[in-house]
Amino acid sequence: MGCFSMFRWAVAIIVTIAVVGMLWADTKFERVDAMPAQQISNTRGSNWLLVGSDSREGLSPEQNHELMTGGDVGGNRTDTIMVLHVPTFGKPTLLSIPRDSYVPIPGYGMDKINAAFSFGGPPLLIETVEQSTGLKIDHYAEVGFGGFANAVDAVGGVDLCVDEPIHDDVINFHLEAGCQEFNGAQALSFVRTRSTAQGDIDRAARQRQFLTALAKKVASPTTFLNPFRSFPLVNGVAGSLTVDSGDHTWHLMWAALHMLGGFNTEVVPVGGMDNVDVGSVVLWDETEAEQLFSSLR
Repeated sequence: MGCFSMFRWAVAIIVTIAVVGMLWADTKFERVDAMPAQQISNTRGSNWLLVGSDSREGLSPEQNHELMTGGDVGGNRTDTIMVLHVPTFGKPTLLSIPRDSYVPIPGYGMDKINAAFSFGGPPLLIETVEQSTGLKIDHYAEVGFGGFANAVDAVGGVDLCVDEPIHDDVINFHLEAGCQEFNGAQALSFVRTRSTAQGDIDRAARQRQFLTALAKKVASPTTFLNPFRSFPLVNGVAGSLTVDSGDHTWHLMWAALHMLGGFNTEVVPVGGMDNVDVGSVVLWDETEAEQLFSSLR
């Protein structure tokens, strides 16, 4: 009886610590009113819009140099745009949207999809994604350069394999083919570079590869059972995330729990590239793209 009582107390303490930790992390998010005034009708499951912005906010000159961000360039743009679809049953799907995708932006006409973020922030980007994909966005999460690098360093780096060398003089990133461990600064350069044959399309593939590796590292016992990694990870990620005013820690945890069992990765089917008045753009294969979006609705 005594042992059972001690076990109940231990469980109660662990649950209390977890709840307190979750509530504490919830206070560290930066919140914005990300949702547009008008949204499309609900679609199946729930959908997160995940955005990696080029924000340098909070970075010192030394950190800007270390991360090769190029310093403050004015305005905000999106280096990464993904939709995480969490179905009621089954595996989630992580869908990459190339940032140079040529789509209609409400009120602005045809342009690269990442221009929506520059024109109108998260609400216009969400509206553009919804109108282009037919997927209702329920949650929003955005991370800048510093938060991205901090999350990678907090888990002790990630292991990635590359088939071909990458040489990007613009951000001073040079990578030989093979498997190796990436720290935060290296991982940031890996997902930012476009110095490969297919530019933005290759970058979207690298971003999915990286997030898959990071999810596996976070889910490993060496991370979540190690307080010297799990606590800095929670602290670093929560303090670096911008979420919608209606989003909370438990929403993120729900999505993360679904991803622990694995997830599918997709990219919007590409039909080609073109040079238009806004520069080089990615054109979707409208038929295949609609089939993919329909499977997630």
